[in-house]
Amino acid sequence: MKKHLPLLKKSLFFKGMSDQEILSILHCVEARILSRQSGEYIFHAGDRTSEMGLVLQGSVLTVQETLWGHRNIMAKVGPGDFFGEPYAASPGSVLNINVTACEDCEILMLRISRILTTCPTACSHHSRLIQNLVSVLSGKLLLFNEKITHMSKRTTREKLLSYLSSESIRQGKRSFDIPYNRQQLADYLCVERAAMSAELSKLQKEGLLKTNRSHFELYI
Repeated sequence: MKKHLPLLKKSLFFKGMSDQEILSILHCVEARILSRQSGEYIFHAGDRTSEMGLVLQGSVLTVQETLWGHRNIMAKVGPGDFFGEPYAASPGSVLNINVTACEDCEILMLRISRILTTCPTACSHHSRLIQNLVSVLSGKLLLFNEKITHMSKRTTREKLLSYLSSESIRQGKRSFDIPYNRQQLADYLCVERAAMSAELSKLQKEGLLKTNRSHFELYI
């Protein structure tokens, strides 16, 4: 676990903790490392879990899928970020998402029940961990609300502009990369890829933006 400490210290979950405190917490929550190859599942819809995952290497997608194959990408999770927290924190709840490896990845699995109960020694860093977990969950709620804002727009064009504007503001620049490829972006915004590609072409012809794969430049 020690080799992952530089990444863990950058994670909001372990904010304000020393190396020794992080190692102590990892032991307390029965941390284990899971390896998955691109396309493999970490969680299936219908599963129950008592663990949440922290991506150490690679990235994963959290996706809602219907029985007919329609995909709604909820988020792409990269190194230092989490997935599965709400389900792990609600004993007995059934996942309505699939979590798959977007590329070969390593994941740190943490037993959340050990986080939500005070350890026998009532250590101060455990209390800090609970506070950090609340911050992590709050951040995820804000991201979910942002996704709802994009999806609530009436047209594919409006959804695209809402998302790209939000990303530009979040990254603090007009030239930026997004975490999704074209199909993933369409699935995230819940639009047809062909219609989205057509709108992107129109927006470029109108001089509102320039794009190449996952890179965008916005013009006002």
